[in-house]
Amino acid sequence: MPRHIELNPVTQFTVGTIGRPGQRTFYLQGSKGSNTVSLVIEKQQAAMLADSLEALLEELDSKYPQPADESQEQVFMDFRLREPVEELFRVGNMGLGFNEADNRVVVVAYEITAEDEEDEDVNAVSFWATRAQVKSLVPHIYEVVSAGRPICGNCGRPIDPEGHFCPHRNGHVK
Repeated sequence: MPRHIELNPVTQFTVGTIGRPGQRTFYLQGSKGSNTVSLVIEKQQAAMLADSLEALLEELDSKYPQPADESQEQVFMDFRLREPVEELFRVGNMGLGFNEADNRVVVVAYEITAEDEEDEDVNAVSFWATRAQVKSLVPHIYEVVSAGRPICGNCGRPIDPEGHFCPHRNGHVK
């Protein structure tokens, strides 16, 4: 039976990793009180989430401007993953939304499913956060995504700790 978990509002909301660069597992994690939910996401999903949240915040600032005292609000958030990190499911896709009445952004993460499964059988988690929480989360996500392996300046591929075979430097790319 599918399950939908609502963390409204989140007291903790982060993206983090476990493992060495090149072998990291990315997590989207949120808490409401002592209830913590950890979901596995891909690095590209983390990067797209940051881009999408940033675009959503810009759109919200133009459509629904906040009072000056709220728009300048700084939120301190501990972005470390809360232990133990127990994966609930692997995320297939995510959606974003905004509730004008509560002035909260929602990130809804849906479980990855087999193509033959029906949509109503999908588990989902909704993370409800304030604009200030989201605003502080976006740069953190960019930092986590960019903290992986260094990128080769010649071919644009990641460089492993053991070394890197670069086709551009070895004459294998025309």
